[in-house]
Amino acid sequence: MNNLRVTIIQSILHWEDISANLEMFSQKISAIGETDLIVLPETFTTGFSMNPKLAQEETGNAVQWMKQTSAQKNCVITGSLMIKDEGRFYNRLYWVNPDGSFLKYDKRHLFCISDEPKFFTAGTERLIAELNGWKICPQICYDLRFPVWARNTNAEYDVLLYVANWPERRVQAWKYLLVARAIENQAYVIGANRVGNDGNDISHTGDSMVLDPLGNVLYHKIDEEDIATIELNYEELKKHREQLPFLKDADDFVLNPKAKFKSH
Repeated sequence: MNNLRVTIIQSILHWEDISANLEMFSQKISAIGETDLIVLPETFTTGFSMNPKLAQEETGNAVQWMKQTSAQKNCVITGSLMIKDEGRFYNRLYWVNPDGSFLKYDKRHLFCISDEPKFFTAGTERLIAELNGWKICPQICYDLRFPVWARNTNAEYDVLLYVANWPERRVQAWKYLLVARAIENQAYVIGANRVGNDGNDISHTGDSMVLDPLGNVLYHKIDEEDIATIELNYEELKKHREQLPFLKDADDFVLNPKAKFKSH
């Protein structure tokens, strides 16, 4: 199977300004060469705002922009944004293909320190997408703290991907947990974070990372905007799993949705 080219955009975000963010990312993406996947941060159209008035319908210009951009670059584009769907609000990740088709994942773990659980509805289903034969499991920010939700049972995926607005004050946890997820799940791990201060004056250092299944760092960028394309090697992943077949010894379990995740 061919290697997978993944492009991470580590960027500032214009607070609660959808048009400015879409224009900014259009400019950044125009400079990207051939790639298979472009990864944007969490809530890339607004920053991590808890203002549901900024949520768009799926037919809004943000998702349409993702479709157009994916088609123009002939690659998958992914990132999360605030979405209104049948009267409820979601922090929803879209996985958009060049032909206009898409998959979606609603953030499972809503950030308890913010008002996210107050305004938004938690997801109940995990997503595993396929790209050029690779299986990829995208999740969102706070999901990183919950290893059971990411457990790679029966080697269901090859890449675990996190889009985030993870703040500087807790960035040590971000870095260590990304490494842990790579090692325990024997998968490549991608963490795409933002930089700069948001509208609440919360600082973000980025620290976007790509890790191999041993937890070795293939890419890491701190404090500045960056666009980087990293190539993931499938044969190395396959070799690692064959030499160290740890996943087969994982415990069997059934994951049930928690009662505390209520719909709003």
